[in-house]
Amino acid sequence: MPRTDRVYKIEMLIRSRGHLSFQALLDELEVSPATLKRDLEFLRDRLGAPIEYDRDLNGYRFGAEYRGQKHELPGLWFSERELYSLLMAHQLLSEMDADGVISRHLQPMLERIHGMLGGTQLDAQTLLRRVKIVSPGKRPVPGPFFERVAEALLQRQRLSMRYLTRGRGERSEREVSPQRLVHYRNTWYLDAWCHRRERLLRFALDAIEAAQVLPGKSREIPLRQVQAEMDAGYGIFAGGKPRWARLRFSAQAAQWASREQWHPQQQGRWLGEPGDSAWELRLPYVDATELVMDVLRQGPQVQVMEPASLRRQVQERLLQAASLYGPLNARPDA
Repeated sequence: MPRTDRVYKIEMLIRSRGHLSFQALLDELEVSPATLKRDLEFLRDRLGAPIEYDRDLNGYRFGAEYRGQKHELPGLWFSERELYSLLMAHQLLSEMDADGVISRHLQPMLERIHGMLGGTQLDAQTLLRRVKIVSPGKRPVPGPFFERVAEALLQRQRLSMRYLTRGRGERSEREVSPQRLVHYRNTWYLDAWCHRRERLLRFALDAIEAAQVLPGKSREIPLRQVQAEMDAGYGIFAGGKPRWARLRFSAQAAQWASREQWHPQQQGRWLGEPGDSAWELRLPYVDATELVMDVLRQGPQVQVMEPASLRRQVQERLLQAASLYGPLNARPDA
């Protein structure tokens, strides 16, 4: 029995029976006296459990100040494997972090997990060093802005912000009602009701130049409506009526493309024998910008079959890129 399970059982036994002798605990746990002593020390010293030895009862019980009160050992419902999984989840969140905001708030939980694991055979720090998460293209968000956005979202209050629309190079003052935070491709976004435009919009958090939580309550939009309006498109682009694209991957690329999710509503099929033929993928999109970029990343391994407008956009981008290089084997200008 792992130690985490043993200390949980010790705590439950004392709570349910009031007190137990050392021998009774040995019989229940089926461990050596040395192991039981270490477990009791771990409960008291590491987890702060109010367990004490009563000579009159010849047994262990909760201290007098805790009798009659419900005592909990936070987190002891996790097994050691689950605790290690939590450590790796913390590592993942750290890589997604907005200027260290999430890590700072999770640090107490991380310290508690380390304390609960104690001196088990696998050192927690070693585990974290063995997990590497690569986050290319990450766009950091200033910590104060992330915290204010999160506060407004959780407290259901309005947010005032100065926002830079990069495509047009325009700055504007916005008052919004936050509805949902979105983390997509190493970048944080906010889905919010814009009181200036009177519609749901998606804002990149790294484009916020100033933010302030307002006292007014936010406008509540049903989450189902937020999902319907903001998740229909391809990638991060939302809003508008979706169109459907049909892509054909070569037999070589199909080995990977058939296992990838490009969109939750995608439809795929083999055009011959599975694993040895082309793969056709149909998916919805609202704005072609990101879909075109993802198609271009595949090079000659994918072809846009329809619609014709999407084919033209991909063709134009390929021709523009090719024009930068001139004839094949041409030397670049000095």
